[in-house]
Amino acid sequence: MRLGAKKRPFYRIIVIDSERPRESKAKEIIGYYDPLKEPPEIKVDIEKANYWLERGAQASKTVQSLLHKVSKSEKLSNQHSKT
Repeated sequence: MRLGAKKRPFYRIIVIDSERPRESKAKEIIGYYDPLKEPPEIKVDIEKANYWLERGAQASKTVQSLLHKVSKSEKLSNQHSKT
């Protein structure tokens, strides 16, 4: 779901019923993406995302890409914290 002002996008990563309009009320907000920060800020609750994906939710290609980036960065931060 796009938020923000003109030319200043901010996105919420949401769970929504596929039969509802895109801008309708979300079942749950599981994260956000701010592309204007340097580096872009992505915050996703991985546990909630996995919960919904296990129950048949389908992530868009964009959300799949963001989830991949988040899981990759979490693996790197876990490796650095162990050493």
